[in-house]
Amino acid sequence: MTSDDLNFVLKARREKHDALIARGLSPYAYAFARTHTAAAAIAALGVADEGPEVRVAGRIVAWRGHGKTSFAHLADEGGRIQLYFRRDELGEELFETIGLFDIGDVIGVTGTLFRTKTGEATVRVAAAEMLAKSLRPLPFGKEETVDGVVVRHSGFSDPEQRYRQRAADLAVHPDVRATFVARSRMISALRAFLDARGFIEVETPVLQPLYGGAAARPFLTHHNALDIPLYLRIADELYLKRLIVGGFDAVYEIGHDFRNEGVDRTHNPEFTMLEWYQAYADYDDMMTLVEQLLLAAATAVRAHPIVGAPVPALVPPFPRVAWVPALSAALGRDALAMSAAELRSAAEHAGVVHAATLSRTKLLDELFQAHVERTLHDPTFVVDYPMELSPLAKPKRGAPELTERFELFAGGRELANAFSELNDPIDQRRRFEAQAKQRAAGDEEATVVDEDYLRAMEFGMPPTGGVGVGIDRLFMYLTGISHIRDVILFPTMRPE
Repeated sequence: MTSDDLNFVLKARREKHDALIARGLSPYAYAFARTHTAAAAIAALGVADEGPEVRVAGRIVAWRGHGKTSFAHLADEGGRIQLYFRRDELGEELFETIGLFDIGDVIGVTGTLFRTKTGEATVRVAAAEMLAKSLRPLPFGKEETVDGVVVRHSGFSDPEQRYRQRAADLAVHPDVRATFVARSRMISALRAFLDARGFIEVETPVLQPLYGGAAARPFLTHHNALDIPLYLRIADELYLKRLIVGGFDAVYEIGHDFRNEGVDRTHNPEFTMLEWYQAYADYDDMMTLVEQLLLAAATAVRAHPIVGAPVPALVPPFPRVAWVPALSAALGRDALAMSAAELRSAAEHAGVVHAATLSRTKLLDELFQAHVERTLHDPTFVVDYPMELSPLAKPKRGAPELTERFELFAGGRELANAFSELNDPIDQRRRFEAQAKQRAAGDEEATVVDEDYLRAMEFGMPPTGGVGVGIDRLFMYLTGISHIRDVILFPTMRPE
């Protein structure tokens, strides 16, 4: 549609809007007392030819007129139903008013149910009212029936515009709405899973005077009244572990974290994380819990199927792969024995971007991603990370150069990260200070020394197991969706 065509359509719709007002009708109602959704109305008709009176409301998604009669399809959140308008039954004035309706308008109708000669459940409209006049046309596509199957052709197929105009995308694509319903049900299942095991859901600060709990660049803001800098949190971890110190045995939080990083198929600067911490547990306990949690999540998604998205079969126990042997095998030598220069050369050969500027710690991480992470398609625990990559994890029993940490990978992506949490405040201070030196040397993702957290640890923190699960990536894996923007309602976009 050209800009001239659009301007003509916008003008015509505005004229109909004004005509409704001229008739003494409001184009925007306050409420409508509906008795049935579209699906419930169809169910009320059942297999009968005639049914009860219903009041349904929704958006007009199709319209065809035949002189003294008109047919339309009305869609709501859960389905659609046909409407039948007849001049002789509605009267001249109301029938003319209906002529001011457009595809995209939100209307409410009252009428009895019946079945047409083609067998379609239909409302014989006796009364109709405008609930919200659509001044801008939605990009509805066309439908056709092929071998008895309804095939929808989208009128809104440009992915970038769909992300930018999510309201229109949701309005014209029921499958997109179904995706986000399934995501919501999955999150509800995760809550129910943890609640049933005695965990308490809590809320911790999004605005923090210091950021920590992960290796990432933060977003910086300023509080005017207090005249202090604040950071958007990059992780929930350090505040949740304060609660373990305070006497809670098991806590979790589902919330948004923010990392000032690039945008790609698996990264969005604002994302949803589930983190939980359990006193008197270690990373082996957390692996078992993660396996059970993934089964609960998969069951929830399976109960709300998305077309073309079979949920993968999950069969615990998931295999375990040790971090150092896996990377060493890929590089052909002991990864931890390699110098920074050797790691940098290997990273450049693997195509790691900006390898010349990365710290030794970051080089190890990037090499693991390049050589191992992308090959892990079935759910796999990678265990026992090097100390230098895990500043918040306890040393591995019997191998102090390693830590009791695991990450869960599936579909070539990280889904979860977990530790036997470090609860020695003296060791924690030493590691914070080492991170601070890396930061002073130019590593912007290194953590800072958090004196308040150290003070909390000094009160005595029980042995604790902790896990972080990326909600967006977990849902992507369970549904086979390849781009993170397709599972976030309003992803971060570059300005138009």
